[in-house]
Amino acid sequence: MKNINVAYIGYGERGRALLELVLEQVDAIGAVCDIYEDRAEACAKAVEESRGVRPAVYTDYKAAIADESVNVVMILTAWESHIPIALEAMRAGKAVALEVGGAYSVEDCWKLVRTQESTGVPFMFLENCCFGRRELMIKNMVELGLFGRIVHCSGGYHHDLREEIAFGVENRHYRLRNYLSRNCENYPTHELGPIARILGINKGNRMVSLTSTASCAAGMHEYILANKSDDEALINAEFAQGDVVTTVIKCARGETITLTLDTTLPRFYSRGFTVRGTKGMYEEATDSVFLDRQEDRAYDWSWVKNKVGNADDYAREYEHPVWKQFLEDGVRGGHGGMDYLELKAFFDALRADAPMPIDVYDAASWMAITALSKISIANGSAPVEIPDFTSGRWEE
Repeated sequence: MKNINVAYIGYGERGRALLELVLEQVDAIGAVCDIYEDRAEACAKAVEESRGVRPAVYTDYKAAIADESVNVVMILTAWESHIPIALEAMRAGKAVALEVGGAYSVEDCWKLVRTQESTGVPFMFLENCCFGRRELMIKNMVELGLFGRIVHCSGGYHHDLREEIAFGVENRHYRLRNYLSRNCENYPTHELGPIARILGINKGNRMVSLTSTASCAAGMHEYILANKSDDEALINAEFAQGDVVTTVIKCARGETITLTLDTTLPRFYSRGFTVRGTKGMYEEATDSVFLDRQEDRAYDWSWVKNKVGNADDYAREYEHPVWKQFLEDGVRGGHGGMDYLELKAFFDALRADAPMPIDVYDAASWMAITALSKISIANGSAPVEIPDFTSGRWEE
């Protein structure tokens, strides 16, 4: 594709964070859109200040997509609107970059797949954690066989979001209404994306079933009592979303994956990225690599004391080529550089008419975990089958 002209839809927190990076990599942003007029105008102003040309301004995403000047649609809106906007864009023949979030139904995921297949429109799921430095280094080590056969992976979205949720009305943030009404693994892809790449999901392997279990919901009520006791609407609200949701996934080749959502209790940030194989492991919590070698077989506190946090030692030899180059060129962009790398991957693939690094099958299978976890929780942590969105092509 030549002359990339973007319809930029959504100017909340994520939209603001990515705009400068997008402007660096596109020919134009011809249209901006947000359901809130002030946000749409703020986005237009930022584009005009950067490029000297004011884009068209819309509050209706259908009108923005229909704008004949644009050929790419970036979707950075609330979770509920992700798939409807993506479907509208693909049916209009516009390439799509879709921000992350869980799906509200399995059928929505099928619609995403069927529409992309029928239109052939380029589509990429913007899971930036697939471009994380450690995630790519460990993927490189796995591919080199250093961890042996991978047996189990785990990860989580461990992020204290109580303030963001509690002030959702004031900040016009979608998480509040979701936490009030849904109980599920609502944000699985930050941890699942890198794990899926390591396990070859949709490329020789697939996820076949899951169970999800939710704890009680107590964290938000206590936070509101302590920090927002004058909010009559929330002080007695019953939050549906459990404080900690644990999801266990079984894969076709026998591996297991554990995902943990933990966003409404006090804690430090972590994605809990852990990879376990027959010859070794990586653990994000301590940033440590442990290989089945003589020097690492103490299995006692001396190893912990002397070698915990040793991943940098392995980076000297096993840094992923993408990050080797990135470190030489100078790391830039949000989330430690992941945002820049994901956008560069998308726009490079568009210009080269190449396959998207994270395609519609990845998006559908990862997003479906949210809808399926809700079903499992509602049925007492019952096992739920995970559809094969590739219709058998994963085996190829």
